Amino acid sequence: MKWRSQMKKEFSLYAMILMPALVVLVFGYIPMLGIVMAFEDFVPTSHGFIYSLIHSKFVGLDVFRTIWISPDAKSVIANTFFIAGMKIIVKLAVPLVFALLLNEVSKGWFRKLGTTITYLPFFLSWVVVGGVLLDFFSPQDGAFNHLLAMFGLPHDTFFFGTATQFPFAIVISDLWKEVGFNTIIFLAALTSVDLTMYEAAMIDGAGRWKQTIYLTIPTITPMIILVGILSLGNILNAGQDQILNLYSPGVYSSGDIIDTYAFRQGIQQGEFSIATAVGLFKSVVSFLMISTSYWLANKFTDYRVF
Repeated sequence: MKWRSQMKKEFSLYAMILMPALVVLVFGYIPMLGIVMAFEDFVPTSHGFIYSLIHSKFVGLDVFRTIWISPDAKSVIANTFFIAGMKIIVKLAVPLVFALLLNEVSKGWFRKLGTTITYLPFFLSWVVVGGVLLDFFSPQDGAFNHLLAMFGLPHDTFFFGTATQFPFAIVISDLWKEVGFNTIIFLAALTSVDLTMYEAAMIDGAGRWKQTIYLTIPTITPMIILVGILSLGNILNAGQDQILNLYSPGVYSSGDIIDTYAFRQGIQQGEFSIATAVGLFKSVVSFLMISTSYWLANKFTDYRVF
């Protein structure tokens, strides 16, 4: 039959994806059985995880009700949306402006140097960056406060230890680390602008500012819209690795997010049912947001994955 000959012809390709498919199955899908814990009063036993999962009492939606009436629930959700929302806006606007500025640089070597320098922090782990930031801004012996003291300014500021300042410190430090990623995307989009259009604009008397406003930005608007829409899928990803390495109990009121709350409940306090329910809630909302973002991207920019 035709499908058999096709399978035989492409056997090597199917063999290549066999191992990755098994890895995804073992590490991606089989662990999803643990979602059942969100609907149980899960009690771990010495008989193993599967035994405990089967013999734990089924409680339906009681775990979700417990979370919702918790005094921390609304604060955690609000913090997540606030920090993630600020990150989406800032990481869209600043890289766009930076890419437009780099595009105006006539020296190619300077443009490459600027892109490389801003992109390098992207490869650093938040464990490393978090340690450096905490030491640099330490109120006791941090270089930042020493610098303020040299100029006679108040030098007891600790951005990562003050609840009112912590979310903004998180957003700014995340921007510093990852600004280079979206900058490269926008720089790539800028290469698609027809140079003859700039020449025509110059003949018409348009300066660099008007060329940017009326020519450059409208040309790359589809890419700007696409990056912004796809960012909606990260509305609940406020940065678990970053916040875990930078926060402390003193900033829980403004810095505790869904991921860190689930980590503390599940790993530190052993409330596995609550941690699973929180993670399931985040996954469902994220799935809806990602689906919506791809639908919007397809509608406004004709972008599609499949």
